[in-house]
Amino acid sequence: MSWPLSFISEQNFIEHVKTTILQYGEKLEPYNLRKFNKNIVDPIKLIFDKTVYGFNWEAIVKDEIFRQRDKSNNNDIGYFHQKIFKYIEFCSVPDKGWDVVFSKNEGISLPDGDNVHTIYVEMKNKHNTMNAPSSKTAYIKMQSQLLSNDDCACFLVEAIAKHSQNIIWKTTVDGKNCSHKRIRRVSMDEFYNLVTGQEDAFFQMCMVLPEVIEKVVATTTTIVPHDTVLDELKSLEHEKGSFILALYMLGFKDYKGFS
Repeated sequence: MSWPLSFISEQNFIEHVKTTILQYGEKLEPYNLRKFNKNIVDPIKLIFDKTVYGFNWEAIVKDEIFRQRDKSNNNDIGYFHQKIFKYIEFCSVPDKGWDVVFSKNEGISLPDGDNVHTIYVEMKNKHNTMNAPSSKTAYIKMQSQLLSNDDCACFLVEAIAKHSQNIIWKTTVDGKNCSHKRIRRVSMDEFYNLVTGQEDAFFQMCMVLPEVIEKVVATTTTIVPHDTVLDELKSLEHEKGSFILALYMLGFKDYKGFS
């Protein structure tokens, strides 16, 4: 089967997927009880979750471990979304400043008819991950870039946007409504479209991705973690007399009555 993506080579795509998986790093380390409770879990929440959802303790503990790992893994997926552009023509990924810079000598057409030679990109995983202060900082940064270079545009590119879009970014800065036709909110599919010239480039990448991940995982030495949290809780259960009390000790060991 021939490689279906014309905008990135098979070798570069496999290398990028492999590097992203390796970013998981310490998240693949086994969880023991100490690591599990590093930030102090909420025993009462776990008890509610188990009872309301009808899970057993093994499922609840595994779910909490997955949640903790997943919280860190979001950064690694951000790495995937950003760094792939260093393999795509006309794009660069600076060490600092902007997440991606897209430049073409012949110019880049924007939806409103403007033509610029450079687009500076701030990239976010989801449309709702920016709070008001970070949104303000990003917008002011883009305004400053436009003031120093009138031959550019600035994009807030969202991997998971509410819609497929390339629209003016309308926001509020210090209580004032702000908008500029060259400061735009762009969904990931539309950014791939602009960069590659292929309308469904992002879709094509997504269709190839699962098979490549499986291939890389199968040929990469990774340690499947053996988590010992449940075993340690069961040992603590014998000491404390009940699993519930063992669980409570994670959050309340110094509270009156529990010790």
